[in-house]
Amino acid sequence: MVEIAPSLLSADFICLEKEIKRIKDAGISMLHIDVMDGHFVPNITVGPMVVKSIKSKFSIFLDVHLMISKPDEYIEAFKDAGADLITVHSETCLHLDRTLEKIKNYGIKAGVSLNPATPPEIINWVSEKLDLVLVMSVNPGFGGQSFLPNSIDKISQIKTMREQLRGKWKIQVDGGINTKTAPSVIKAGADILVSGSAIFKGDEDPADIIKQLKSTNTI
Repeated sequence: MVEIAPSLLSADFICLEKEIKRIKDAGISMLHIDVMDGHFVPNITVGPMVVKSIKSKFSIFLDVHLMISKPDEYIEAFKDAGADLITVHSETCLHLDRTLEKIKNYGIKAGVSLNPATPPEIINWVSEKLDLVLVMSVNPGFGGQSFLPNSIDKISQIKTMREQLRGKWKIQVDGGINTKTAPSVIKAGADILVSGSAIFKGDEDPADIIKQLKSTNTI
């Protein structure tokens, strides 16, 4: 069964508690939090204090995506804030294996994210330390972008790699995920769909969009 992880990036931060409550009431158990530093990506978002505040009010799995230049320097802070999973970008880690090991040593789940132009072969060398592989289906930095169609082949390739390596990691896809793109992404092998604008920015109630995204599980 495919999971839906709403992206906090597209939520209304003035009403953040209300926004999270709405998606929880819709049956969501995982929240995707994009952390951006204005260096690795051209945007700045939230830090450990926001993660800590969410964790103090909600019993929900916090999927923290570090889109930052020096992730090793902040892993402990986000772990202490309540992150259940920390995903780092392969492009920012000089010693990816060591970074993933550091996350795992804190007793939380570890993931690696791949930008659209990053080949998936890097997974071969860190497979045993992975709980998740995040396929970026847009160039990271901003919400509301259009899905890159060549991501489908990449998702399929990563699924094949998982079978060959006997990996236990889940495949997550983030960028341009909506009711139109979700079916092909699921068919290619995605286990978790990250969706922000489609859930929070549309005219429909977030619960209705989540229900529609979940209905694509039946394809």
